[in-house]
Amino acid sequence: MKQQYSLSFFSFSLLFLHCTSTFAQSPAAATPAQAPAAVVAPPPAATPTQPAQPHGGITNVTKILEKAGHFTIFIRLLRSTQEDNHLFSALNDSSSGVTIFAPTDSAFSELKSGTLNTLSDGDKSELVKFHVVPTFLSTSQFQTVTNPLGTWAGTGNRLPLNVTSYPNSVNITTGLTNTSLSGTVYTDSQLAIYKIEKVLLPKDIFASKAPAPAPVAPAPEKPTKAVPSATVESPVAPVDISSALLFTQNHVVGSVGIVAAAMFAL
Repeated sequence: MKQQYSLSFFSFSLLFLHCTSTFAQSPAAATPAQAPAAVVAPPPAATPTQPAQPHGGITNVTKILEKAGHFTIFIRLLRSTQEDNHLFSALNDSSSGVTIFAPTDSAFSELKSGTLNTLSDGDKSELVKFHVVPTFLSTSQFQTVTNPLGTWAGTGNRLPLNVTSYPNSVNITTGLTNTSLSGTVYTDSQLAIYKIEKVLLPKDIFASKAPAPAPVAPAPEKPTKAVPSATVESPVAPVDISSALLFTQNHVVGSVGIVAAAMFAL
């Protein structure tokens, strides 16, 4: 019986080892599971490339003036005449730069009431352009500029703009306006904005609008002496004196006869 038990145990051991071997080989024979495919995100939509801006970017003149303050009227003129767009283009395309003489609000308040309202759109545009020089001028360069300065409004006898530099000031004259730079609002290598306390009035607009001088009263005439009129004698009617002469002759003859008779009597 002990021998039968040993054989049975041996047979059971062989069966167990066979099953174990078969179980161990099954995973190896199985098809390996594939990893899930990676989800690739679509590339972002292409955006247009912004063109490079020259000179480190475009300078907005009206924004500079708004930040500085006290230039409300000049900003309004820049926008209403669209000269702000002109400045934007000039600073983008020009290599020579721009210089602006910016009148303060107090400068405009010194004008006669209603002056700006009497100007046409063309005159307003010319007034703004008269404050813009088409080149960059530093304060030191005012010492070497040639007068008269050319402006966006033009040059000539009707649009004179003369600059005189002194050690501590820069004077500007137009023939109708005399003022000085009162400060620097902004400056870089392309743009210079200087503050002025009077509006630069061009002769082309304001000389013809100046009130005409009052007529001069004529000087009183000096009294003249009356010239006496020439006395014209009326013609005298001819007088017939023949009878008088005959009477006189007879009278003389008669007298002579009497004297002769008296002498003979003696």
